[in-house]
Amino acid sequence: MNKVLRWLILIILFLILLFMLRGISLEAQIKTGKDTQNIQEETHIEEDKEKVKNKTKVVATQYKGHKVAANLQIEKLKIDTCVLEDYTKNAMEICVTKFFGPNPNEIGNFCITGHNYITKNMFGYLYTLKNGDILTLTDNENGTIKYEIYDKYKVKPNQTYGLSQRTNGKREVTLITCCNYSNERLIIKAREV
Repeated sequence: MNKVLRWLILIILFLILLFMLRGISLEAQIKTGKDTQNIQEETHIEEDKEKVKNKTKVVATQYKGHKVAANLQIEKLKIDTCVLEDYTKNAMEICVTKFFGPNPNEIGNFCITGHNYITKNMFGYLYTLKNGDILTLTDNENGTIKYEIYDKYKVKPNQTYGLSQRTNGKREVTLITCCNYSNERLIIKAREV
């Protein structure tokens, strides 16, 4: 019995090691912030008065006692979650939150941050997204807009250029989570399709 138990433990440890190596390999494929060429140096943002026609989905205004800014859907990750308005420690434990930028689906860079917890409303599998993947953001003012991922990179916590509002008058969404044991931030950039 002891021999069987030892083999079982060895097999489980081996599987854990394989899972960790796969994650390290996938994370190593993400370029670092200094490699990215997608920083835009545009000096002003044009205002777009056109409203989105698709206003079929209504977004809840409250979630677990917090105000909701929008609803985020990433079908590839099976994420369908509220984006809370306030970036606070308490809100971050509940759900993803707005970190910086304009109101949802407005001209500029709407930045959303979330822990990399492996739960249905957090960013645990964000690293698996690739250029061309689609996310959807819905709010009660502008409706539903689809965004296509165009860039993915890692930065140090003090590197903030991913938050830039220089979007050439376009709507953008930036998803942010920790990686590499919180020593870096994973940045996913998407723009309106």
